[in-house]
Amino acid sequence: MVNKLRKKEKKKRGFLSSFSICFIVVILAAILSWIIPAGSYQTLEYDAGADEFIVSSADYDEEAGTGEQKSYPATQETLDEFGITAGLDNFKAGNITKPMSIPGTYEKVETSHQGLKEFLASPVQGTADGFDIIFFIFMLGGTIGIINYIGAFNAGIGALAKACKGREQIIVIVVTALIAFMGTIEGFCEETIALYPVLVPVFLAAGYDAITAVGAIYMGSTIGCMFSTINPFSVGIASYAAGTTMNAGIGFRLVGLILGTIITILYLMRYASKIKKNPELSLVADQKELVMEKFSAVDMDNIPEFTTRRKICILMFVLTFGVMIWGIMVPGWWFEELSELFIVSGVLIGIVGGIGEKAIVREFVNGAADLVGVALILGVARAVTILLDNGNISGTILEGLSTAVSGMPPAVFLVLLMLVYVVLGFFINSSSGLAVLSIPIMAPLADVVGIPRELIVSAYVYGLGIITFITPTGIVMPSLELVDTTYDRWLKLAMPLVCILTVFGAIMLVIQLAFS
Repeated sequence: MVNKLRKKEKKKRGFLSSFSICFIVVILAAILSWIIPAGSYQTLEYDAGADEFIVSSADYDEEAGTGEQKSYPATQETLDEFGITAGLDNFKAGNITKPMSIPGTYEKVETSHQGLKEFLASPVQGTADGFDIIFFIFMLGGTIGIINYIGAFNAGIGALAKACKGREQIIVIVVTALIAFMGTIEGFCEETIALYPVLVPVFLAAGYDAITAVGAIYMGSTIGCMFSTINPFSVGIASYAAGTTMNAGIGFRLVGLILGTIITILYLMRYASKIKKNPELSLVADQKELVMEKFSAVDMDNIPEFTTRRKICILMFVLTFGVMIWGIMVPGWWFEELSELFIVSGVLIGIVGGIGEKAIVREFVNGAADLVGVALILGVARAVTILLDNGNISGTILEGLSTAVSGMPPAVFLVLLMLVYVVLGFFINSSSGLAVLSIPIMAPLADVVGIPRELIVSAYVYGLGIITFITPTGIVMPSLELVDTTYDRWLKLAMPLVCILTVFGAIMLVIQLAFS
């Protein structure tokens, strides 16, 4: 079966694979380290154990033995001295844990070209850095492997498809809206990887294609993150770093969330309705057989019986996701705890499903193996940020862009700042990482232009959200890898929506400026 699928894949794939696209961007990052002058900012980090601030010089590198670090009292006076507008409480409460750029401290540092050795090492380092997420993906795959072996998915999906007969668009609306809600409140992004093996068969059974499922899941997550309301990992950290609060500007972001989600749903429904009426118009029509076999799509004429045991297994799986969401939002679980959750869930579901110890172990391992490609591509995507940081060019890029937009009329400044974050987000697609790197530098520009600092936060989340729809350094490549869809097809679906939302984001910024 595997060889058969591979032969079909070779015949039907004409565009570069997700891995190749990511490696091209990694090569670009390495080349930029030879073109862009090296430069960096001093950084300030809170050491909770010693209750003090650690300030690192721009050229500090512990491994190379360059630069220096100094300790300062953990007081508001220290923050004021370095021009950091984030309140002391935010550091001591753990709201800001990463090193924060100190405004006005940019300086050129020793060049650190990223050559062949560094290029080859970067995916390894990226995989090591992201091992918590990668292990979570493996544990998720193991649990899904057990449920598939029990037959609970096929039986449950068949029952759901029958119940939604003639009203299949409800699936698109509900999935997109719910994930957008999770995105806006807690940055539901990497966690969406868990949903593809579950929801893609649902969309296939409803008569849609695999890329519609990716659209509902990934676009839903991204529009929610783009208009974050209380997401602590983006708007939270950015607000603290800018010296304002999450409540400032939340009303405008909430309106943007509602309208942006409606725009996204209508856009996706238009495509979904078109390909449901005429499957040949699907962007992945030539990959239908491959995807149907990969996801063991339900034969609607031969649906497995949805027995009580299978219903209990599905219920346990759904409850696992409920516990996952609770764990993220309340006690603040991260991928280590989420991995533990799915290990326990997979074993318990196997026991309830009555498949025996050997089958539980075998299918758990097989299920984890199915997601190896997805897990590894995350490491390759992270290599870009590693090369930019090791090449000491992230600071130079930020300094150049911040200088370019300063001193402009407020409305022009805000729109261009949003586009600056589109550029920065292409390379640094980490909401928290980009916030602590850039907001301390950008926020003082608001005072120069004469606008409230919460507008800087809005420009940041809008710009990062826009580029997240398509950047290879984000989660889109692992998502496409999961459904064997190439990047060019995703661009055909996503680019018109990206253009619409870019204009919409600019309009929302101008409206917020008018009412500020």
